[in-house]
Amino acid sequence: MRSRLNTVLAIIASVVIVFSVVTFQRNQAFMENMRMGQNDVNTNTDMNQGNSENTVPSSPFNNHDYAKGIVKPRDGQPVKRFTLVAQETNLEIKEGVIIPVWTYNGTVPGEEIRVTEGDYVQVELKNTLTEPVTIHWHGYPLNSAMDGVPGLNQDAVRPGETFVYEFSADVPGTYWYHSHQEGSKQVDKGLYGALIVEPKNKGKIDKDYTFILDEWMENPMEEMGNMNMEAEGSGGHGAMEPQGDTGGHGAMEPQGDVGGHGGMDMSTSEENDPVMEEEEMMAYAYDIYTVNGKSGELIKPIDVKKGDVVRLRFINAGYRSHGIHIPGQDIKIVSTDGQDIYGADFIKDQIIQIAPGERYDVEFTVTSDENFFIDAHDDNAYNDQLQIPVIVADGNGTTRPEEEIVEYPLFNLVNYGAPGPGKFTLDQTYDIDYMVQLDALGDDKGLRYTINGKIFNELPLLKLRTGNTVKFTYFNNSKVDHPMHLHGHFFQILSKNGIPVSGAAIMKDTLLVKPGEKYVVAFEADNPGRWVQHCHELHHAAAGMMQGIEYEDFVPNYTANPQDTYNKPE
Repeated sequence: MRSRLNTVLAIIASVVIVFSVVTFQRNQAFMENMRMGQNDVNTNTDMNQGNSENTVPSSPFNNHDYAKGIVKPRDGQPVKRFTLVAQETNLEIKEGVIIPVWTYNGTVPGEEIRVTEGDYVQVELKNTLTEPVTIHWHGYPLNSAMDGVPGLNQDAVRPGETFVYEFSADVPGTYWYHSHQEGSKQVDKGLYGALIVEPKNKGKIDKDYTFILDEWMENPMEEMGNMNMEAEGSGGHGAMEPQGDTGGHGAMEPQGDVGGHGGMDMSTSEENDPVMEEEEMMAYAYDIYTVNGKSGELIKPIDVKKGDVVRLRFINAGYRSHGIHIPGQDIKIVSTDGQDIYGADFIKDQIIQIAPGERYDVEFTVTSDENFFIDAHDDNAYNDQLQIPVIVADGNGTTRPEEEIVEYPLFNLVNYGAPGPGKFTLDQTYDIDYMVQLDALGDDKGLRYTINGKIFNELPLLKLRTGNTVKFTYFNNSKVDHPMHLHGHFFQILSKNGIPVSGAAIMKDTLLVKPGEKYVVAFEADNPGRWVQHCHELHHAAAGMMQGIEYEDFVPNYTANPQDTYNKPE
């Protein structure tokens, strides 16, 4: 066992070093790429109105004046103001396990930002950490100046600085926010929270709960210190640098039998396949699963009564998909990625697979007399830690017994809901028809996750014009999952593996593409700006699976400093 563990640690060291080198090279190339590709427009120096007293200038290239006045409230629009302070603290994540985390406002998740459709939202980010950060509003179709990708839309907010994000909350639904600066490290450390935009005319909901799913590592990697790792700040997906005895995202310690796809059965590891070795290593190392920053017995129960109409909002902020099961209740999946599903009908005892970056909203009327657990049914290794207690206050006081392992059917999104008028079809002609082939490669160049055979710094910008109709074909030619996320837009799923969608017109911004799968999706280029698409298994993005997208008729206010070394758009 000792020799096997040493082998795994050696793999980790190699992966982290590769991620560090690839990330550094990619960031430098990205800045040059954006500088060369943008229009020759000077920063607008007249946009100094509002919130200027909150900005701490540090250099001519990073006073954030470029972002002021671009977005403004409409006359009479209600303004909701929030402050998020990026700060370090300690978190008891599991009974007896306290780890250092990075947070917005001292908690994981950060403060939930809940507003009403039509509100104007202002969020002041203050950075008290020792590293630059940003906020990306995942899934929200806002002005690209507020999208939070450093070096693309803004400069990262350095220690001691502030930045004010502003947008009009005109699209209701469940979204989330997280850092897009070194995302595989910073999101992993806890820099995320929920963004909920309630509709103006919402139906009867008695209880409304948000659950953010994540995975962490329990123990420090003392043995990594013996391997002379010098990947400063590399983190990878898990900030794998040694941290003394502080624990946190950076552990690697055997925890009994964790075989299977979700664990690390090293005896069945595919030899000489660094992609699968890395996949198995990550599944093995992340040994704590959390709901709202708590695992196991620390997960807070939800309280309901018989007859209550309950809405559950699931957000996956981690790197593994989770199969959520709500036992014994007739449920409706009313939206995905914030977009309502037309004709949502009742299902029962099906597994809702929620991939990294995805959101699913579930509604049901409580019929149980017994308390029960919302749990996870999939092949992940540590599902016993992911159980959400549901207390039926006026029930009979008993708890529904835990079930033996049952093979429940997997919920099929593309066949769900009632057929309705979608904007796009497979038969129409598109202005842009783009193949997005996803690969994972391990060779003498290292471990790389690619789009069309290229990593981020090699990929050309995808050019659009306002009003273009765009069709993407996502094809996963690798052996691992890729949840693909498109910034600034919603796309309609048209087909899966050559079979047209037979249910509702499903709109999403994040889509899980499993090995061998092919999806055709379409969207309208209706939000001019600079954007990216990338895998939301964020260490895949860190190792190359990201691409810039730019509207040719867009004139940016932001100009990246070609000399900067601190913007790390991941």
